[in-house]
Amino acid sequence: MTRLHVPVPLRWSDLDAYQHVNNVAMFGLLEDARITAFWRHAEAADGEEWPTAILDTGPHATSHTFVAGQQIEYLRPLGFTRTPVRVEMWIGAIGGASLEVCYEVHDGAPGGFPRTAPASGAAPYVKAATTIVVVDAATGKPRRVTADERAAWEPYLEEPVAFRRRA
Repeated sequence: MTRLHVPVPLRWSDLDAYQHVNNVAMFGLLEDARITAFWRHAEAADGEEWPTAILDTGPHATSHTFVAGQQIEYLRPLGFTRTPVRVEMWIGAIGGASLEVCYEVHDGAPGGFPRTAPASGAAPYVKAATTIVVVDAATGKPRRVTADERAAWEPYLEEPVAFRRRA
């Protein structure tokens, strides 16, 4: 299966008193990866959009995405590094108006890594899942996932994260 491999830099403010990424800051890193992977950006840093970046953003966007739920499992501490971490992402499920975004956080690579690749197979620091609901901006109500969105996201569909304990 192919996953998105999103580089996310760490910040000093992400660390806690034990010198590893704080549990709450980890949700921010996952959010950064999700925004990179799913939102259209007027100008991508390297001139390329992500294959899944099909949601418009900003005040004129016709749709919004809301987090309906999140679950995370911390597997080992992640200390600070100047090399961006690699957030592997895939879609665990696509519903009528929602999708489950799955994540594993791994070490990065000094020279970078490809945007899409199979799972690395390395031991992750974190496993997580976020349920996103796509909402019509005008009405504030959930709207159906479009055929274009489904087509962009289906290549990254695989089994959802297997948590030790499912909330």
